[in-house]
Amino acid sequence: MIKGLYEAHLPVRDIETSIAFYRRLGLEIAHQGEAVTFFWIEKGRSWLGLWQTDKVNTPYHPSLRHIAFQVELADLVEAKEFLEKKGIAVREAFDFQPEEQPIVLPNNPQTHAAVYFKDPDGNSLEFITPLQIDQEIDFSMMELQEWKNQNNL
Repeated sequence: MIKGLYEAHLPVRDIETSIAFYRRLGLEIAHQGEAVTFFWIEKGRSWLGLWQTDKVNTPYHPSLRHIAFQVELADLVEAKEFLEKKGIAVREAFDFQPEEQPIVLPNNPQTHAAVYFKDPDGNSLEFITPLQIDQEIDFSMMELQEWKNQNNL
């Protein structure tokens, strides 16, 4: 089912210094925000999220204990059943209950579908499938089936 690592996240003390560092390594910015920046590792396939944090005064953002595994769309549709057969529960994500997943996330510049679960230590894990790349789309998160209906798929 797992085809590769889609995303990983790191805490950084100074986002601008870190942006300059990762640009020097040749990475391209996928999205830049005030306290978070995503760099493409392989455009459309994997990225690195940098989250500015002061670990002395501010707890790490929950995404810093998060890894996403890339899967094919057909496998994602079956992910909940796949996990449950292995005794792994799908967890709530962004107010979507397990029975409502997979969900579609409008993470510009790329739209994704995903299912969320945890490892034995409580780390957030995700099966993710890219749906669209390089399209700035403004919509709310929704169930995958609703997204398919809206896009005539």
